[in-house]
Amino acid sequence: MKESLEKAKEELKRVDHLIYVSLKYTRTCDVFKSIIERLINAIDFMIESMLKKAKEDKKLANFPPQPRAKCLLLAENLEHEELKEMCNFYLLLRQIDQAPFTRDREYRRHVTMTVNIGGKKHEVDIDNITAYYKKTKVFYDIIEKIVHGKE
Repeated sequence: MKESLEKAKEELKRVDHLIYVSLKYTRTCDVFKSIIERLINAIDFMIESMLKKAKEDKKLANFPPQPRAKCLLLAENLEHEELKEMCNFYLLLRQIDQAPFTRDREYRRHVTMTVNIGGKKHEVDIDNITAYYKKTKVFYDIIEKIVHGKE
């Protein structure tokens, strides 16, 4: 449980470096894709940590191996509104990662990756990706408190 949380923390460190160093010098959609993949990995580890905690507390007997099923199980069984929001955010990131995208203004400050999700156009730029990172860090802090028993 704590190992999963530690892995999530390591992924967030990598995302931090990608945003504040790599993206500064290499403004491409490939960096966006890498950041999104790392955020997904970090949230995967956080979800796994929460499910292990629930299993340890005897709230769950088992949990499925599929990421989407894990997320839905977590959203169903835990009463924290923030965790339900995290699951929705996680599913959105997975859709963004899997959707085909178009590149616009690469190598410029306003580099934009545009994806089409369910008929809606969703744009990812430097400001959005930084907000995604900060949101994931907030979720990490909440989960860390829960796993370490401070909440």
